[in-house]
Amino acid sequence: MTAAGDRGPVTATDEPGPAARLLRRGLLGLAALSVLAIAFELAAERHWNNAVQLIPWAVLVVLVGAIGLATSSRPGLIMAARVLAGLALAASAFGIYEHVADNYQVGELDAVYSDSWAHRSVADRVYLAFTKTVGAAPPIAPGALGQAGLLVLLATVGHSRRAAR
Repeated sequence: MTAAGDRGPVTATDEPGPAARLLRRGLLGLAALSVLAIAFELAAERHWNNAVQLIPWAVLVVLVGAIGLATSSRPGLIMAARVLAGLALAASAFGIYEHVADNYQVGELDAVYSDSWAHRSVADRVYLAFTKTVGAAPPIAPGALGQAGLLVLLATVGHSRRAAR
């Protein structure tokens, strides 16, 4: 099946067009920009006081590796980029959990909610912790690591199949 003005049927061996290459580079550029922004935020917050706070720094290194591997056209390296991006997504989920759990634990000490904390439902307490109504740990911050990982994954969609055939 061909479209008007197309050069013929599209096959799995065709190289990606200029729009696909531009989109791929754009997604990887956004991932790299995200890594830089997250590194700046972590440094500004002095996020290195214990071993758990070093995890996002390690994830940034993993993401830099994933971005570098995703620029390759070799299927094995594309798969490695996907694995690393998946690890970043998993670490992001762990970070979100850690931040919500930290906020949840200090909820009973909050000046506004301390009197009613024990009488609130678990769902309400989790909501207050997730929205940072109680506690100081921002749950959205580790989500940015996941976003960078997702950008790398999206940049590799369909790429290895094209290169493998």
